[in-house]
Formats: sequence, structure tokens, C-alpha cells
Amino acid sequence: MARGSAVAWAALGPLLWGCALGLQGGMLYPQESPSRECKELDGLWSFRADFSDNRRRGFEEQWYRRPLWESGPTVDMPVPSSFNDISQDWRLRHFVGWVWYEREVILPERWTQDLRTRVVLRIGSAHSYAIVWVNGVDTLEHEGGYLPFEADISNLVQVGPLPSRLRITIAINNTLTPTTLPPGTIQYLTDTSKYPKGYFVQNTYFDFFNYAGLQRSVLLYTTPTTYIDDITVTTSVEQDSGLVNYQISVKGSNLFKLEVRLLDAENKVVANGTGTQGQLKVPGVSLWWPYLMHERPAYLYSLEIRGKGFDWPLLVKDFNLLRWLGANAFRTSHYPYAEEVMQMCDRYGIVVIDECPGVGLALPQFFNNVSLHHHMQVMEEVVRRDKNHPAVVMWSVANEPASHLESAGYYLKMVIAHTKSLDPSRPVTFVSNSNYAADKGAPYVDVICLNSYYSWYHDYGHLELIQLQLATQFENWYKKYQKPIIQSEYGAETIAGFHQDPPLMFTEEYQKSLLEQYHLGLDQKRRKYVVGELIWNFADFMTEQSPTRVLGNKKGIFTRQRQPKSAAFLLRERYWKIANETRYPHSVAKSQCLENSLFT
Repeated sequence: MARGSAVAWAALGPLLWGCALGLQGGMLYPQESPSRECKELDGLWSFRADFSDNRRRGFEEQWYRRPLWESGPTVDMPVPSSFNDISQDWRLRHFVGWVWYEREVILPERWTQDLRTRVVLRIGSAHSYAIVWVNGVDTLEHEGGYLPFEADISNLVQVGPLPSRLRITIAINNTLTPTTLPPGTIQYLTDTSKYPKGYFVQNTYFDFFNYAGLQRSVLLYTTPTTYIDDITVTTSVEQDSGLVNYQISVKGSNLFKLEVRLLDAENKVVANGTGTQGQLKVPGVSLWWPYLMHERPAYLYSLEIRGKGFDWPLLVKDFNLLRWLGANAFRTSHYPYAEEVMQMCDRYGIVVIDECPGVGLALPQFFNNVSLHHHMQVMEEVVRRDKNHPAVVMWSVANEPASHLESAGYYLKMVIAHTKSLDPSRPVTFVSNSNYAADKGAPYVDVICLNSYYSWYHDYGHLELIQLQLATQFENWYKKYQKPIIQSEYGAETIAGFHQDPPLMFTEEYQKSLLEQYHLGLDQKRRKYVVGELIWNFADFMTEQSPTRVLGNKKGIFTRQRQPKSAAFLLRERYWKIANETRYPHSVAKSQCLENSLFT
């Protein structure tokens, strides 16, 4: 008998969204239960990069057929992590090509002897193309970083009286091409007076470092041979009751009894059901603050957060900083974040614009049919993984594509339509920095997201121009498209500790003054059609080396070490003011109470 248990955040209100009826197959987050066990494989793995000229020596010599150390020297590599940051070997910092990971695992005897048990190998992400072997057997391949993939390996571990030891080998290639997501190009430099023979560089078209490796957790988990493969949840509100519609996919047998229990945050049963689909009714629900979708128009106010890898201490620190700021949202710029991040958003009431790795679509050759097919497949994986998270309120299919191109218009139209077919319940967008009159993708989105950096990337230092230029931007876009607008990026580069009055670029005073001018302009439209503001960026982050970047992008209001710049205090005052207005729009007396209530 297979039993399913769905959990609702009844104390925070019903799930807001969730639907993916067009998807086949599930990608449920592994959780232990009386019938399921998990074995995390985080820790030290053996690692080596293939430094051969063609980067294919590992395949030519079949490194996966025997322990990796037998093919040459290996080093310890922590998982999860990015291999670029770990070693003191300068060649790994900018390495492009195949790297190899290996880990030996001893399985519990019950996993290998009980034929009623499925054993599944799950990789949280591998950037960007991965091939997996188990005991030398080609088991799994996956294209695209940032999203999980898995394989049933029961037939490899339940093979009679063999030792219950697994050798897991994973080869990962971080090369970006015109058909990967994000895309890139390889440039061979052939002037032998300047470069060695065969010298090449990876060209990228986005402003962050192309970290790679096993950046999220790897684990083994078990299920019964008759098991729940997927759960889809959609919700609505009827007066003061929450309606939870569920659809459950069971694999392995048609002979089962399915019981459904809806639990609140204290693990109390609030509703029961039976069968693979149905509706649960929860009386007396409270809507989920700060995003009171059903009571009044929402306004998103927060920062952009970067989150390629996964680290629990850093994750908790970042969420404590978000609570300190009073922020209520972020966009997963510019790729899906770890599943644990999404769970924390559900837990803390943080709204998410869930963005796929569609960043760097800057050249005409990137909008080809192969790329389009892969982009659609990636959106399927994003929706399949995140469809049931109440925090996710919008899908973003791209960041700053060359949306003025005719080919980009068709490309974006198809990706947006495909995403809507996967999940009709959520709005779909992409983030534009094109001219309003030339943007070929804007007609197809539900919400317009705009990136603009007035008085930073042009009109350097002229803060007095921001309000006029921002107002012109908003009026032009709204007049043409008549859609809600989010200011999805704005900000200024700031080096902590640099001060100047009157404000000069790169000082803390300039960042603060620029934000103040933006806020005056945003407040003019905030109660009309501008529905969100997301500053770039939460914290400083690493980029490729260039003369325009000083050890990375410094637009954070926190340093990379999570220490506040002056602008952090400005935003904290603004966000809590907006939060109080949103929560208690008719009561000034309560404005001092909200902040304290969230920290008790």
C-alpha cells in the first residue's frame, strides 16, 4: 500500500499557485518516511580535470571503468561546490572542458537484498552537461545545469551476492555553445606570435562567473516498487475556506490504496482525502502575508539574489538579512536556485519570480531551432520541479535577450506559449532591456519586467536625470502594452568604504543617492501600474575578469561577505514602510508593530 502525504502551510494561508498538467513524470524532492530512506553523498569526492588538448583523454582511456586514481593523480573536491574556487591550481580557475568526479559508497544490505525496494541516484545539478556511470555502467546523461536529474539504479545494486559497494563516476563538461542555456562561443586564437597552438577561450555573454561542477547535493534514496512518482497541487479560495486540488501519479502497480492527509505547519491534520485526485477543503484559512493575492494588489519590493551553489549557513544568513530588510520577493537571476532555497521561501513567506538559465541570448545565432527545443525542455524541468511551491508566483523565461530581433520575437513567443501550456495558473514574463518600441517579445508576456541603469551606464554621475528618464520609460512601456510593470533591475556599483560628498560614482553616497532618486520615480507609479521593484543586487558577486570590474560586480547593498553598505539601511527603512502600508493600509497606529511581530 502506497501512502501519500501533502503538506499545506495552513498557518500562512493556502498554496497560491501550482499546476503543470502537461508534464509527464515527476521530480519530487526526496524526503525520508517509513517507506523511504535517503543517503546523502555530500562531502569529499575524488576529482581530476582532463587537461589533454582535446579534453577527451578520459573517454579515450575509459576512466570510468576503474577507480579514478588509477588513471592519474586526483585531488579532494567537496560536493556541493564549484571546482573553480577550491584549488590553488590556476588552471582550474578558468578551465573549460571535461572534469571527472568519483565517489565510492557502501549501501545498506536491505537496499541490495530486498527486491521490493527501488534505489534511485539523484544529482541536484551538474553544470552544464553530465554523464554518469555506476560501477562502470553508463547510467544517465543530462544536458543543462541548475536542475536535478535522476535514475533508477536498482538493477545495478540488486544483482545477487556481489558486495554492496558502488563506484559513482560523473563526467561534467562546462563548455557553453550557441545551443546551450546559457549560450556561449568558443574562440580559437590562432596568432602563434601571441598564443600557443590550439589556444582557445570561452566567450560568455552574461555578467557573472561561469562557475561549474557538482554545485548541489548528490544522494541516493529508496522507494517501494509501487511508489508515488508525482503530486500536482492547485489551490483556490472560497469565502474563508481554502480549496486544495490534488492529482497524484502512482507507478509500479495498479493495485494500491491511496490516502491523502493535509498537514498544517504544526503537523496537524486539517483535511483528508482518498484516491489519486480530489479536492480538500480547509475552513478558516489565513491568507499568506506579505503576498495577499486575494485581498489587494501585490507589490514586490526586494533585491536580486544570486544562488548557483548551495550552502546551508549562507542560505540561512541571506534569509535573515532579507527579514532584517523587510523584503518580500526576489527573482532567481539568472537560473533556478537550489530546491532548499525554494523551501525556505515557502517557509519564510518570500515571493519568487522563478527564472530559467535563459541569460546571454545576445547574438542572432542563439535563436535557432535546436536552442528553442532545448529552452522548452528546460522550462519543462523548471516547472516540473517547482510547480507546487507556494512561493513561486511567476515564471521568467529569459533575462535581457536580444528581443529587438525578429527571430527573438518568434523564439520568445514559442517559449512563453509552451510555459503557459505547462502551467496556465501563473503569469509568464522575461526581463527586457530593449527599447519599448522595438521589443518583439513584450506582446506575449503577462507582466513587463524592465532593467535600466540610469546615471550609471550612461549619463555618468548625473543623478538629476533619473526621475525624468524613469518616468519616460514607464509611460512609454505602459502606453504601448497596457500591462503591469516591474522594475526588475536598477542600481550602482559601490566599493564598500569609498566615501565622497558631493557623491561620486563607486562611493557609498552615490549608490544611496541613486536609489533615492529611483524611489521618488517609483513612488509616482507604484499605486498605478508599477507592481514591483527589485534592486540589483543583494550582495556583491564574482564575474569574469575585466577592466570594468574590480574583483566582481559591486552593485550589492551587502558585500560578498554579507556586511551592509550604507544603502542597506536606506532600503530597510523603505521596505518596512511599504510592508506596513501593505499589511495595515488603514491604520497608522499599527505601523510600529509589524516589524517586531515578524521577529518574535
